[in-house]
Amino acid sequence: MMVDDLGIGDVGCYGNDTVRTPNIDRLAAEGVKLTQHIAAAPLCTPSRAAFLTGRYALRSGLGSTGRVQVLLFLGGSGGLPPSETTFAKRLQQEGYTTSLVGKWHLGLNCEQRGDHCHHPNQHGFSYFYGLPFTLFNDCMPGEGSDVMADVQHALRNLTMLLGVGLFSLVCVRVCGLLEVSLCLLAVLVLLSILAAAVWYIPFKRLQTWNCIIMRNQEVIEQPMTVETLPQRLLREAQHFIKRNVDQPFLLFFSLAHIHTPLFKTPAFAGKSRHGRYGDNLEEVDWMIGQITETVDSLGLANNTLMYFTSDHGGQLEDADSIIGQKGGWNGIYKGGKAMGGWEGGIRVPGIFRWPGRLSAGRVVDEPTSLMDLYPTLKYLAKDTQPDRQSDGFNLMPLLEGKVERSEHEFMFHYCGIYLNAVRWHPPGSDSVFKVHFFTPNFSPPGAGGCYDTKICLCHGEHVTHHNPPLLYDLFHDPSESRPLTPDTEPRHAEILEQTTKAVQRHRDTLTNKKGSDETHSHPDADAGSVQSQMTLDRILWRPWLQPCCGTFPFCGCKEDTTHI
Repeated sequence: MMVDDLGIGDVGCYGNDTVRTPNIDRLAAEGVKLTQHIAAAPLCTPSRAAFLTGRYALRSGLGSTGRVQVLLFLGGSGGLPPSETTFAKRLQQEGYTTSLVGKWHLGLNCEQRGDHCHHPNQHGFSYFYGLPFTLFNDCMPGEGSDVMADVQHALRNLTMLLGVGLFSLVCVRVCGLLEVSLCLLAVLVLLSILAAAVWYIPFKRLQTWNCIIMRNQEVIEQPMTVETLPQRLLREAQHFIKRNVDQPFLLFFSLAHIHTPLFKTPAFAGKSRHGRYGDNLEEVDWMIGQITETVDSLGLANNTLMYFTSDHGGQLEDADSIIGQKGGWNGIYKGGKAMGGWEGGIRVPGIFRWPGRLSAGRVVDEPTSLMDLYPTLKYLAKDTQPDRQSDGFNLMPLLEGKVERSEHEFMFHYCGIYLNAVRWHPPGSDSVFKVHFFTPNFSPPGAGGCYDTKICLCHGEHVTHHNPPLLYDLFHDPSESRPLTPDTEPRHAEILEQTTKAVQRHRDTLTNKKGSDETHSHPDADAGSVQSQMTLDRILWRPWLQPCCGTFPFCGCKEDTTHI
């Protein structure tokens, strides 16, 4: 069960005493809580790619180089490559019935509408119901736009400028004030139509293009009705469990919450102490409780592993004067969503429950990763077949208390394809050192996020490189507020030396290395045999790739929801 954009400080069992999350807290009380559970990226597309494959996103070509850090259009050709292997595919091969209910956001088509090369069905999920894209502001009228708003603004102004110019020239010609060539007018008409089309068709119809629901490879609602989405996703997840009660199954319940726009479900509206965000969070908790109740009522608890997490930290910059804070709270940790390696954007809740197998109430403070789920599920499914390079480790020995130390001595934190930071958990030490090679520039100066741009970026003038790197000890300074120096940390030189060697060993596992001696300034483009999926030509909208219910471009249909 994965929540979208949930902050670690949002949950009761992680220290929040003002939002009610009894069902999530119950999972922690009856299972194992991880306190240093780390996402492989601070944004959804790369984080989810790493989660599903057990590998850093740049190995799949899903690391970005510029301002566009996630997939923006369902009609683009980028996505999780068909050559990649997910934990769902491995379990499917071991006889499990597999399902994804909810958000995907890892692409759909490659060369033509309907080839579904990136579709969940092609990546090991026998059944898919949900959002092939994601829930975002354009899905709800009146909430503004999330997709390249400045580009939209520029295209709109260009269209208006051409229109005004064309109108003015026509008036001048009609009034006989100036001789204007018909050829010039024709060219301006064509340019005006082209500019309007480039602006209006991809951007102003985003609700139709991106906000859709699919059942397997069929579009069943376009655009989707957001108001009933939570109930529909919950219903599908529960029905899948009930249908497969007598056989091995894997369900990835990928919630549309708590990404904006926030829901306005009447049963939860105005019930929390934190406005609409708190209402949504308490609705998430209720949904988790419903799933847990379904598992328990069917007598599946003792042979079912349940896992709860978030794809990355909460977004700090998302707020307005009417609703208030729309993004999550990351507790004591610095930064948030899209802020590179700062802890607030990558440290997330991690809870495992398995009565009879995992001790209730156990807490693990060791470094763990969302990428660990892949090898853990392989182990539990008794999958011993050869596999490719993995960046995660089997968590069962740690969860069961058979070992005390995590196998993650080093972890690498990427911002796009740029190596942003490294953490080192030295053998025999409680310390967890983190080295930042560069950090995003917060704006305005002195702020705790990128409020001017609404989201932090990873390149060029948007970051500050550090030489020597910034160094923190997360064990003693989890808020990353007191950088260590040679005067305050006797091992300062050793830490930098060890992390430099670890970076080189890590890079040796990446193909097509750039050959740079820098550890941070240049991209770690791992895609030796994998093309980048995040280039502009793969991200931008193409009409022939757009999924459509009906005859393109007249797309539209509604799912029958009268029974919900």
